[in-house]
Amino acid sequence: MEVNMSFSNDMDDEYEKLFRRLNPPRVVIDNEACKNATVIRVDSANKHGKLLEVVQVLTDLNLIITKAYVSSDGGWFMDVFNVTDQDGNKVTDEAILDYITKSLGTEPCFTSSKRSFGVKQSMDHTAIELTGSDRPGLLSEVSAVLAHLKCNVLNAEVWTHNMRAAAVMQVTDDETGSAITDPEKLSKIKELLCNLLKGSNKYRGARTVVSHGVTHTERRLHQMMFADRDYERANNDVLDEKQRPNVSVVNWYEKDYSVITIRSKDRPKLLFDTVCTLTDMEYVVFHANIDAEGPEAHQEYYIKHIDGSPVKSEAERQRIIQCLEAAIERRVSEGLKLELCTTDRIGLLSDVTRIFRENSLTVTRAEVTTRAGKAVNTFYVSDASGYPVDAKTIDSIRQAIGQTILKVKGSPEELKPVSQESPTRFLFGGLFKSRSFVNFGSVKSYS
Repeated sequence: MEVNMSFSNDMDDEYEKLFRRLNPPRVVIDNEACKNATVIRVDSANKHGKLLEVVQVLTDLNLIITKAYVSSDGGWFMDVFNVTDQDGNKVTDEAILDYITKSLGTEPCFTSSKRSFGVKQSMDHTAIELTGSDRPGLLSEVSAVLAHLKCNVLNAEVWTHNMRAAAVMQVTDDETGSAITDPEKLSKIKELLCNLLKGSNKYRGARTVVSHGVTHTERRLHQMMFADRDYERANNDVLDEKQRPNVSVVNWYEKDYSVITIRSKDRPKLLFDTVCTLTDMEYVVFHANIDAEGPEAHQEYYIKHIDGSPVKSEAERQRIIQCLEAAIERRVSEGLKLELCTTDRIGLLSDVTRIFRENSLTVTRAEVTTRAGKAVNTFYVSDASGYPVDAKTIDSIRQAIGQTILKVKGSPEELKPVSQESPTRFLFGGLFKSRSFVNFGSVKSYS
């Protein structure tokens, strides 16, 4: 029986490969169809994760997705995106357009999605993944440990949410300029960082992973925080409900879908964050409609679990809502934005974050990059006591670090309350003639 099952799976896999070879992806880029956006159409054989793969390519190019329509019933995936550059203009750079066509119009791997979000081996650097309890000064302490162990931080991204912190850092051995290979040193890094991350929280653990792998940093951060269950809110969480994204989940039994609607303040990479979370929770998007042309973004997804079933219980529904809220909130930039640009050196991150900590500032999010020997870092900081950051404090920090090295880029912005509308007023309009929805107990019909 096991042999027959294995043979059947192999046949299915070979059929899937053949189907995709006979039906290669088709990408059409049109700068004439819409007056204020570039229209990108993607048609291809469908597979789980395909939507995320497309969104990730566009997001990594820093393109703004203003509208999107997705349909993937059956074995075919059809997607339309309206995109602009960061300045709100059509995308006309031939190099970018060619990259999009080549990236989305090829299928180098039929059985997995390694091209998009897998792990590749690299000896250029060592990847460190950290998850643990957040507290003021944590990034300063972590970077101080790495500096003490002669590790240079090339790139890093740090997120905090719901009193939890996650970071993906790429470091090199200062002596060799490449990945750290000494087993003793690797073990010491893991031990010291794990002890730091545990803090005084006896109920939530900490995790440190050291590897030579290369993965998509932002997707990995979502996976790490999801695994850490940062979506579970504490009983003393006093965040105003109106500040949270408006997420609803209802069942449409007539079509055997669950329908998710999300209304929130728009921001860059919002679509990636929600699609990434749905994919990692093993939900398949059959239809979607995205409208983010104004200050508020409306997202609508018609989904089923990968096993083919809609949402089965109230507990599952609540979990989807919590996870999507967390996915949107993780990247919300709370605090004052500071940008640092200077010559890179070992211990730079430790020195800068130490000055933040000494001035009672806590880092809520950070992006650390190294380009051609230059450190280009972005920090979102807030007062450790919860008060607005004082201008005198920033002046003092800039004097200590260097007025031309550290610059203030903006002031904190908070999520605006979203309008409370019926969760079953969908954006698809006339896609289907009659619709019956179930909101876990109450049945409603719409025509």
